[in-house]
Amino acid sequence: MDALPRQRVPACAGRFYEGTAERLREQVRALLEPDVSHVASPAIICPHAGLMYSGAVAGAVYSRVTLPSTAILVGPNHTGLGPPLSVYSEGEWLLPGGSLTVAADLARSFLARCPQAQPDHIAHLSEHCLEVQLPFLHALRPDMQILPIVLGFRNLETCRAVGSALAAVIKEVSTPPLLIASTDLTHCGPGFGQSPPPGLTAEAFAHQQDRLAIEAIHALDGERLHQTVETHQVTMCGYVPTTAVLFAARTLGARQAQLVRYATSADVSGDVHRVVGYAGLIML
Repeated sequence: MDALPRQRVPACAGRFYEGTAERLREQVRALLEPDVSHVASPAIICPHAGLMYSGAVAGAVYSRVTLPSTAILVGPNHTGLGPPLSVYSEGEWLLPGGSLTVAADLARSFLARCPQAQPDHIAHLSEHCLEVQLPFLHALRPDMQILPIVLGFRNLETCRAVGSALAAVIKEVSTPPLLIASTDLTHCGPGFGQSPPPGLTAEAFAHQQDRLAIEAIHALDGERLHQTVETHQVTMCGYVPTTAVLFAARTLGARQAQLVRYATSADVSGDVHRVVGYAGLIML
């Protein structure tokens, strides 16, 4: 296998978020809430659409959580490239105005505990779901190290195995990393492969579908979330990483998930016929 490149160049700067350091700082500053209280949390769930659509939801979460020195980011593989369980295991990720270093020791520990995982950069090259978290992390804690993981499978038992491995490596270190599950919720309307039932707008249908998923997350029930998404055909792109993170968070002692903010793209675009849902949650 080829060695991982030392630097991962941004794939969506200038599209999903502002492309220059100064404009990105201004964008993130406008999305963060400076006067709210912080809580320590083992895990959070944040959306990953363009910051103009989902940034207020993500910013509300990042404003309320205490950031440790390391974060493990787990998201879905939208591109289909690379292995089913891809770990970017060394180097640094660039973004306009800075970079975040990969936690290589943590990566080695996770790879040793999760046989299904592979060190890989191909799955990450064009993937946006983790990259859009970095502007918030860098703005709030520029010295933070990250462990990027993307998942391209659906199997529940593999979710459980990944959650167990994540919890195990977190328990091994003196300062526990923050687990970040990156996901959007329902995608409904033209271009998304799902239409609302007769009589409902895409926005109304998204609210119905997303409520089912959020209720399962509230209960920290990974198996219920996985089953809910597949049974009700909730078009939640990151349900697999969220399921794995729920298993890990429960093992780490979390007992509930607090919904910080929910929104849809229609809140920004005004288009109720083509909609994506976003939720931000903190596990406690």
